[in-house]
Amino acid sequence: MRAPMTMPCGRFAPSPSGRLHFGSLVAAVGSWLFARAAGGRWIVRMEDLDREREVPGAAQDIVRTLHAFGLESDADILHQSERDAIYAAALDRLSAAGHAYPCWCSRKDLEPFGGIHPPACIAAAAPGRAPAWRARVPLEIIAFDDAIRGAQQQDLRAEVGDFVIWRVEGGAAYQLAVVVDDAAQGVTDVVRGADLLDSTPRQILLQRRLGFAQPRYAHLPLALGADGCKLSKHERALAVDATDPMPALRAALIFLGQTPSDACHPAALLSMALQDFQADRIPRIAAAPPPFAALRKDVC
Repeated sequence: MRAPMTMPCGRFAPSPSGRLHFGSLVAAVGSWLFARAAGGRWIVRMEDLDREREVPGAAQDIVRTLHAFGLESDADILHQSERDAIYAAALDRLSAAGHAYPCWCSRKDLEPFGGIHPPACIAAAAPGRAPAWRARVPLEIIAFDDAIRGAQQQDLRAEVGDFVIWRVEGGAAYQLAVVVDDAAQGVTDVVRGADLLDSTPRQILLQRRLGFAQPRYAHLPLALGADGCKLSKHERALAVDATDPMPALRAALIFLGQTPSDACHPAALLSMALQDFQADRIPRIAAAPPPFAALRKDVC
């Protein structure tokens, strides 16, 4: 079932594989600003499909941290781990229409093709062994306009090939789950990190195949660590401090090209940032976050 896309709606969709770090805070704040500036809702979704990577208690900790930063979901938090049957129904629709097929190809099978799955499988069906399921990619250039990065396009057949939408271990892959959930929750604006820019054409293809409306997209610059790599929970990036949110919140606004006020409370700082929000100030280039200590306001 799809939620009606009448009211603007943005979302923040972390994976509970660790505590909230600065890069994720940037995505949360950026998506919140876009949604609120459009007069819309902002919701939180837990993308917890990968049970092996989930850290016990991380989902609850992320929600508590968002609350400390003045970021409250406008709807109950959806957990992808509870929606297997809904994703399976979407897979059935794609399969029945000829847009998805079972595949027993391994990564080793695809090495001669640069890891890109061609239009036909390399490996034969293996009775008794579960397959993955792949989306059938047409000869088509997928193009879209990104609110930050401008015109984008990708030749899916040449650059990606037929891609996995249902894992061999069982359960939906990210690309299918996110498309189904965005449609179900009425998400009109997908604002997220630029590391997911490459996923967007695949998601647009699935939206078209399933008859879903296409959201607007904006891909935020990535926050880099001292080593020049993207901050992530998997690289042990420092978590933001829920007991002292203001320095990191100011840093996130500066990172997004905005000018934070001297407000002393997260809700007030966000409210004033919203009044002055200008999306065209958001940089395209990845960068290191501003030093939090320099943004601490002793007067507060």
